[in-house]
Amino acid sequence: MRDDDIEDILNSVSRPSIPERTLDVQALTRAWVNERTSPELLPYPSDLVDRVMERVKKQIETIEDMTGAADPKSNFTLVILQTELERFKFLVRSFLRARIAKIDKYPHHYRAEALKQSQEILAAPSPLLSHLEQQYLQSHQGLLSQHYHSSFLSTLPTVLHNLDDTAGGITMVDKPEEDSAVFCRVLRDAGNVDIQGEAGRADVELRRGDVWVLRWSAVSEAVKRGDVELI
Repeated sequence: MRDDDIEDILNSVSRPSIPERTLDVQALTRAWVNERTSPELLPYPSDLVDRVMERVKKQIETIEDMTGAADPKSNFTLVILQTELERFKFLVRSFLRARIAKIDKYPHHYRAEALKQSQEILAAPSPLLSHLEQQYLQSHQGLLSQHYHSSFLSTLPTVLHNLDDTAGGITMVDKPEEDSAVFCRVLRDAGNVDIQGEAGRADVELRRGDVWVLRWSAVSEAVKRGDVELI
């Protein structure tokens, strides 16, 4: 048996197990901060959101069953459950609002990205958009196109009606700024990334515990893998 295997076994025995509820709160909080801080839309964590929503549903049912209990101890437990429920609901709502804001800002870009992902032979581990977000995007685009057409596009030639035209090498599709600066913390060693500074290009090593201010394009893949978190 290798030394690494022995160390893994000892770590698994010595470390106390963390409840799944706590892990989900931590994962949802990290996903919320990452989504609010990153300049572009991150892959939708469908498994995490499904687990959280199922837990919220069960929590609501438990609270409804306990409501009206005369036992002071039960009332105190009810307050704790309601507080925890509100925490989950706040995180989910704020997380989804951050995603919707990006969809509203770059609808044509994300429609093209979602279409490209659906056409790939090897699907990505996590979809860019959830099913409801795809429906929202289609509805949003339909209403926006209808509004533009009735407001001014109908007075223009037909060839100028497209809102995602790329003719002449000039695109009308706005995209997120990939070179925006982000603050990040390294959770696991993530190797080297290439950066551009005043002295030219250089490589920096992302080591666990380091805090950096880097271009989003340099750390985006590490964030999506979970090796780096935004702060």
